[in-house]
Amino acid sequence: MLLILPGILNAHELAQFRTHLDSASWQDGRVTAGSLSAAVKQNEQLPEEQEPAISLGNHVLRTLGEHSRFLSAALPESIYPPKFNRYSGQGRGGENRNGGDYYGAHVDAAVMTIKETRRSLRSDLSATLFLSEPQEYDGGELCIATEHGMQAIKLPAGDMVLYPSGSVHLVKPVTRGTRLASFFWIQSMVQDKGERELLYELDGSIQALAAGRAADDPELIRLTGIYHNLLRRWAQV
Repeated sequence: MLLILPGILNAHELAQFRTHLDSASWQDGRVTAGSLSAAVKQNEQLPEEQEPAISLGNHVLRTLGEHSRFLSAALPESIYPPKFNRYSGQGRGGENRNGGDYYGAHVDAAVMTIKETRRSLRSDLSATLFLSEPQEYDGGELCIATEHGMQAIKLPAGDMVLYPSGSVHLVKPVTRGTRLASFFWIQSMVQDKGERELLYELDGSIQALAAGRAADDPELIRLTGIYHNLLRRWAQV
C-alpha cells in the first residue's frame, strides 16, 4: 500500500524547518549508504546525531504521534529517528554533477540499528516527508515500484508518503533548485503487509460508520471488537 498523508506539517512549522535547514552543515549522503547503495547515491544529509537533525526529528515524531491516519496505517511499534536529506541541481563548488543529485534504484535495508540505543529495528514501512514545494525544483520525483507499476511521487511541502520498505524505489536527478525532505523507517506491530492493510481498511470503515451512529450501537461495537481481536491475533509486541 502506498499512502499519501497530506498536511503533516503546517506553513509555520515548515518555515521554522527551512530556517534551520538552510543554515545547517550538510555531509555527503554516501556516508550512511551501504556498499551497493553508495554506488548509486549522490546527495547530502544532516549528521543524525547532531542539531538540528535531533530537534527537527523529534518534532516530526511528536506530530506523527497525534496523527490518527498515520497511526492506523503504520501501527508503529518503533520508528527510526527521522533523517534529513538535500538534493541539489548544482553540485558542491557550483558545478553540476551528472545532471544533479539523485538516488538510483535500491531497496532499504531490512534491519537497522538505532545508534543512540543500539536497538535493532525491522523496516516494514518507509516514509518521505517533503519539505520543499514542487515548483522550487525540477526533477527529484520519488519513484516507487508497486503492483500497478512505477509510481512517481512529488508532493507539496508538509505532505508525506508511506510505502513498504521492501519496494524498489529511486529519486530522479534534481536538475534545478533544491529538494529538501525528511525520511525514516517504521517497524510495525503487524509485520505482514496484507494483514496491516486489512486492519487499516477495517479501521477506516469503522470510523466512517461511527460518524452516523451512537457510541453504543451494537453493530459498531461488534465491528470494533473484530478489529481489536484481529489486532490481538496479529500484533507482535
